[in-house]
Amino acid sequence: MMMGLAWQEVLLRLVLASLFGALIGLERERKDWAAGLRTHMMVAVGSCLIMLVSAYGFADVIAIDGIDLDPSRVAAQVVSGIGFIGAGAILFSRQGRVRGLTTAAGLWTVAAIGLATGGGMYFAAAITTLIALIILWLLNPLESIYSSKFKRSRLIITTKPEENYAALIQSLQDKIQIQSLSLEKEEDKFVFQIKIDRKTSVNIDSIIQELKDDAAVFEIYWKR
Repeated sequence: MMMGLAWQEVLLRLVLASLFGALIGLERERKDWAAGLRTHMMVAVGSCLIMLVSAYGFADVIAIDGIDLDPSRVAAQVVSGIGFIGAGAILFSRQGRVRGLTTAAGLWTVAAIGLATGGGMYFAAAITTLIALIILWLLNPLESIYSSKFKRSRLIITTKPEENYAALIQSLQDKIQIQSLSLEKEEDKFVFQIKIDRKTSVNIDSIIQELKDDAAVFEIYWKR
């Protein structure tokens, strides 16, 4: 007997939590993310153990007269604490792309699955695992098809700060239809992020070649 639970029940909860985490971790492993199988399993089984400790670990202390403890306080810290691991999974590239948000959300969900399993809510944990797999795996092609109709192509140009960038932008506006434009200054250079309608019929390759021949341009990134 352990913490008011039989050791078989404790073992079952920990094993199920690691299994649920593994199922989601395998999907992330398929996409070669750093937070893959082992990371998701560790988060799930760790959250499960924290839930067990939170719910049953202080049973002997609570039995003492004059002591009143909230059994949910320890488990509640997982919700905020998992944010540190999630933040480590998010990457911001020089091209302005943010990657890892889905993996971070997956880790957060896996932590919730671990807590649910530790609390004995097997059905809720299993259904959440199934729904998470549907979201991560089956809905991914649908999201790609749907988002492709609305996303804009991006042209990112890095130039010298002393150059007349206004003339550069004006020359681009004469050739392509710019949906939005942002400018950032990074140390000794300017970075332009230009969003272009994907339906444009302009030959973007010729424009990129002209930019490459411009001495003021350091770097060009084109994302269709």
